[in-house]
Amino acid sequence: MKHLLFAVCLLLSAFSFSSCNKDDNDTDAIVGVWSAGAQFEGPPRNGAVSFTIGNRAYIGLGWNGVDKYKDFWEYNPDNRSWRQIADFPGVARYQATAFAVNGKAYVGTGYDGANRLKDFYEYDPNGNKWTKKADFAGGERYGAVALSIGDKGYIGTGYNGANLKDFWEYNPGSDTWTRKASLFGNKRIGAMSFTIGNVGYIVSGTDNGINLTDNEAYDPSTDTWTTLRTLTNNTDQDYDYSRVARNNGVSFVVNGKGYVALGNTGAATPIDCWEYNPDGDTWTQKTDFPGSPRTYGIGFGLGNTGYVATGSSGTTRLDDVWQLAPDETN
Repeated sequence: MKHLLFAVCLLLSAFSFSSCNKDDNDTDAIVGVWSAGAQFEGPPRNGAVSFTIGNRAYIGLGWNGVDKYKDFWEYNPDNRSWRQIADFPGVARYQATAFAVNGKAYVGTGYDGANRLKDFYEYDPNGNKWTKKADFAGGERYGAVALSIGDKGYIGTGYNGANLKDFWEYNPGSDTWTRKASLFGNKRIGAMSFTIGNVGYIVSGTDNGINLTDNEAYDPSTDTWTTLRTLTNNTDQDYDYSRVARNNGVSFVVNGKGYVALGNTGAATPIDCWEYNPDGDTWTQKTDFPGSPRTYGIGFGLGNTGYVATGSSGTTRLDDVWQLAPDETN
């Protein structure tokens, strides 16, 4: 009887230990905590642009399905507040591009509802002033990507009546554009982009009605592109990144890692969020986004936090803001 009781206790102990391990693994499998942020104080919209300068983020442009906007708003994370800044001086538009270099921002291209655009403007937060700069040399387009690497800005891809794969560098010091090596792979619209260190990344997007499964890395020091792991279910290399592929999602960088979320996967509007680690060329799923699924939103990173704001859910335009602490757990 004593032997039987010992065996039962041992079995229960083993089961308890196994269950605890399983719970720990489940908890560790997907991390990241989303929380509601300070609601955007401008009108609801999609197709806006965003950029960061120092410890401030900026959102502007976009449209609500009828009206196009040219207002801009600054977000202060220290007191979770928004304030309106000087209006964009060009025509109101959406699906434009924006990047920041050396404490100033550059905004241009886009669509005003009738015309594809190529004009460009510089924003200086010190004087809250916009200045007209050289038109984008790649010509009129919307749905392009923009990023900054070091002291240069870059714009590429998009739509000018047909999808594009060209890539251009902007030098703020000389106010000049230089064509660089074109993107590998397909032409595209609605891709996501971010910069980690001295490398720029262009992720997925759509061409000929199909979401693309590539992640392309640009090195400005050699003007070369490298195709990274495909966004597919690759059983030979034991990874499945097929759910990362999408168009018109949001992207941002926090602590040296890139994030892609929301958008359109073709069959659905997803709520998943993925973290890219350049050290291993790996993608890891984070906690699902808790707000409304959306396309044409914006994303930015400040400090240890990623932000997602605005966008459209069906025919509804949004003005909410959500924050992601990517390494926290509930």
